[in-house]
Amino acid sequence: MAHRPGQKEESRARILQSAGRGFRSRGFGGSGVDGLAKDAEVTSGAFYAHFKSKADAFREAVVVGMQDLQRGVEQMRAQLGTRWRKGFIDFYLGDRRTCELADSCALQSLSGEVARADEATRRAYEIELRAIIDAVAAGLDGTPKARREEAISLLALLVGSVTLARAVDDPAISSEIAAAARKAALALNA
Repeated sequence: MAHRPGQKEESRARILQSAGRGFRSRGFGGSGVDGLAKDAEVTSGAFYAHFKSKADAFREAVVVGMQDLQRGVEQMRAQLGTRWRKGFIDFYLGDRRTCELADSCALQSLSGEVARADEATRRAYEIELRAIIDAVAAGLDGTPKARREEAISLLALLVGSVTLARAVDDPAISSEIAAAARKAALALNA
């Protein structure tokens, strides 16, 4: 049976997007190939036609998720100009903190999983993390070293605070964590 042009790529992208959502919401260990395939509305055989293993799909989902964040930073910088940093902080501590975990930022939701992953996944993550740091640093003031340090501090503060805010049950404490992190993030390089 012949496939229309681009159908294989569309299928792969759909599986990858669905797998990314599954990994973010259930973690690597909580996501089986059968469930990931079902979520993408394909068979397990179709899943394996695109990915050699669950680990390969995870690695690619991490890369795609990290690239999405990098593009988001670059778009926010382009749209908001000098106000991008505040906009990014507000967005990350607002929408990214309160959205469904499946829709959350890969940096926040998958970093712990990557720490337990194979070397190839950690290496791919590191490449993408460096690109995100560079994208954030490019929108900051100061020397190259100071911009890089601030970018790392900002990302670590935002990711850590969203992780904590998501882990508590009380919405008031979650909001308190976000407010404290927002204040600290805005004070960086002030």
